[in-house]
Amino acid sequence: VHLTESGGGVVQTGGSLKLSCAASGRPFNDYAMAWFRQPPGKAREFVAAIDDEGTRPVYADSAKGRFTISRGGVRNTISLEMNSLKPEDTAVYFCTIRTGANPGYAVTSYDSWGQGTQVTVSS
Repeated sequence: VHLTESGGGVVQTGGSLKLSCAASGRPFNDYAMAWFRQPPGKAREFVAAIDDEGTRPVYADSAKGRFTISRGGVRNTISLEMNSLKPEDTAVYFCTIRTGANPGYAVTSYDSWGQGTQVTVSS
C-alpha cells in the first residue's frame, strides 16, 4: 500500500488548512484510515480516524470541534479539514491505514503510513 499526503503548509493562528491523502496498491474495502501527527520533539499522536464506509469519524479531544475527517466516495482517499488552528497544532501530519473496518486510536493499530506533510501554525 502506498499513501500520499498533500495540503500542508504555513498558516497563521486562527487559519485553516485541508490535508488530503490518497491510498493505492489494493482494493480498500474494509480498511479504516486515520490521521496522526508528530509535533517537534514529541511522540506521534492520534488526531482523527474514520471507518471503512466513512460514516463513523472519531477524534482526539484536541481536534474535536475544529477538525473534520472525511472519506472519498471510492474509499481510497481521506481528507482532514482543520479550522481555528493553533500554534500547538504545528506538527508533521501522517496518513495511515489499517486492516479492519473500525478505526483505532493507537499507532500500533495501523499497517502502512505516508511520508507525512508539515503543518506550521505561526503565532
